[in-house]
Amino acid sequence: MVDKIRGQDEKRLHKVFGGAADVFLWKDKKASAGVLGGVTAIWILSDVLEYNLITLVSHGLILALAVSFLWSNATTFINKSPPHIPKVDIPEDLALKLASGLRIEINQAVAFLRDIALGRDLKKFLCVIAGLWVLSLVGSCCDFLTLLYISVVLLFTVPVFYENYEHQVDSSTERAMAELKKQFAVFDAKVLSKIPRGPLKDKKNT
Repeated sequence: MVDKIRGQDEKRLHKVFGGAADVFLWKDKKASAGVLGGVTAIWILSDVLEYNLITLVSHGLILALAVSFLWSNATTFINKSPPHIPKVDIPEDLALKLASGLRIEINQAVAFLRDIALGRDLKKFLCVIAGLWVLSLVGSCCDFLTLLYISVVLLFTVPVFYENYEHQVDSSTERAMAELKKQFAVFDAKVLSKIPRGPLKDKKNT
């Protein structure tokens, strides 16, 4: 029974993260550790040691190309096979799928913001304003690269934590949402319901 539930959880996470789910869930520990270690090294060099990111990438590419070039030419003298460099070719179907998915997400986000701007949902408006305010506070505390690094670390920790403690997280989230709805209902009754609004219906009928 536990294995069945865990299998359903993995399917759900795979649906969210796609092919990268195995990396985020640490199914392939070498790949996960390599990606997280590489991102951590880049963040330390660029943000902690204040090494310019463009310079870092350029120097890394110079080193990699120089080592590969010298190794490829040295193999003719030491009678060894040249290094195997895999050919990277992005499939057209994958590129179109990613572009289509990105287009759908952007359209949904624009439609969502349009509905809020038209004043159709006060609750969504307040939630978005609160979210943007929190984001501005986070942005004032750290730069974009640090925020990006924190997001990557969360991707490597939150899915694993949720996979192992899904029921506890779901129950806690349900209680928190119920309490939040309760408090918002009180706020709506005491504040929002007392805000005067224009007679839109009368204008439409006239």
